[in-house]
Amino acid sequence: MASVTFQNIVKKFGDLTIIKDLNIQVEDKEFLVLVGPSGCGKTTALRLLAGLEEITDGQIIIGNRVVNDVAPKDRDIAMVFQSYALYPHLSVYDNMAFGLKLRKTPKEEIKRRVSEAAETLGITDLLQRKPRQLSGGQRQRVAVGRAIVREPKVFLFDEPLSNLDAKLRVQMRAEISKLHQRLQTTFIYVTHDQTEAMTMATRIAVINKGDLQQLDTPQMLYDHPANLFVAGFIGSPAMNFFPAKIIKEGDKMIVDTEDFKVQIPPALTGPYQGMDGKRVIFGIRPENIHDPEFAPTNISGEKINVKVDVTELMGNETLLYLVSGKNTFVGRVDPRSHLRVGHSTQVILDMDKFHIFDAETEKAVR
Repeated sequence: MASVTFQNIVKKFGDLTIIKDLNIQVEDKEFLVLVGPSGCGKTTALRLLAGLEEITDGQIIIGNRVVNDVAPKDRDIAMVFQSYALYPHLSVYDNMAFGLKLRKTPKEEIKRRVSEAAETLGITDLLQRKPRQLSGGQRQRVAVGRAIVREPKVFLFDEPLSNLDAKLRVQMRAEISKLHQRLQTTFIYVTHDQTEAMTMATRIAVINKGDLQQLDTPQMLYDHPANLFVAGFIGSPAMNFFPAKIIKEGDKMIVDTEDFKVQIPPALTGPYQGMDGKRVIFGIRPENIHDPEFAPTNISGEKINVKVDVTELMGNETLLYLVSGKNTFVGRVDPRSHLRVGHSTQVILDMDKFHIFDAETEKAVR
C-alpha cells in the first residue's frame, strides 16, 4: 500500500495555469475525494498522478518514490474512468484479464485474480457475457474489476458514476465505499458532486480555479467551512448568504442585513468583538431555518418576517423559498409545516449555527 503526496504541483497549458501550487498529503489506505466545479483542475491533478499529463513544476510522490519521470504503467496505480472503456468484442472475463495478459501474468494467477474480483463485485455470473449484454451498473462494476485485478497500491477514480441514473449512483456509491473497506487500499476519487464527496470520503479536498480551498473531513467542511466558496459548495441546498453589517448595540452584537436584524448569542460574540460597523456576509444553512410551529425549543432562535414564494414538498421534508425584502433564501423545514405559497409569516433562524465571512477576503471569521 502507499501514501501519495502532491508537493508544490503546478500545471500550465501554454500561458494558462490550471493548477497553482497544489499541496496534498494522502495517507496510506485513505479515501480522498477531490471535489470542485467543472474546470477547477481536479481531473488534471488525477491525470498528473496517473502520468497521463506532464507536470510543469513540483513533485508527485507515491510511497517513498518520486514518480515525475516514471512511466504510467510502472507507477503501480489503476484508474477507473467516467467512460467504461470496455472492449466490445471481448467477454467480461477477457476485459478484466486484458491488462494482466499484456504483463505476461501466468494463466492460473489471472484466473485467481479475476475470480476473486468478480466475487467481490458480485459479477461472477456475468464473466462470459459481452459488454453490450450488461446494464450501466454492471459495466461500471466490470471497469472497477479490471482495476482491482491489477492489485495496485493506489486506485484512481475519475467521475465513475456520472453516466449512471440517480438510483444506481446511490447504489454504486455504497458499493465503492464497501470495496474500499474490503481492499484497504488508497483511493483517490474525483467528482463535481458534493453528495458523492460527503458520503464516501475519509477527507475531502475542495478545489476552485486550480487552488486548494480546504482539506478536511466531510463533517468539518460542513460545520466549519474556511471560506465563502467552500460554504456554498458543500451542502444541498446550498448555504444562504446575506450581505450584512455587524453592529454593537450596548452589550448586544447584531447582524443587520437591512431587511432583518438578528442577535448573535452572547456566548458566541468573541470573534466579532471589535468588528462594529464592518461589512460581512452572514450565512445560515437551510436546515437551520425553522417553521415556528415546529422549531426546536433548545436553540437561540431569532424570528424574522418573510413571505413564502415557492414550496417543494419532499415527503420527508419541505423546502421553502422565502423572501425578506431584497433577499431570497431557502429553508428546510418540518414536513408537517402548513406554510404555503403566498403566506406572509415568520421563520426562526437558529443562531447557534450561523456563519460570518469577511466581505472583502471571503474568509470565515471564527
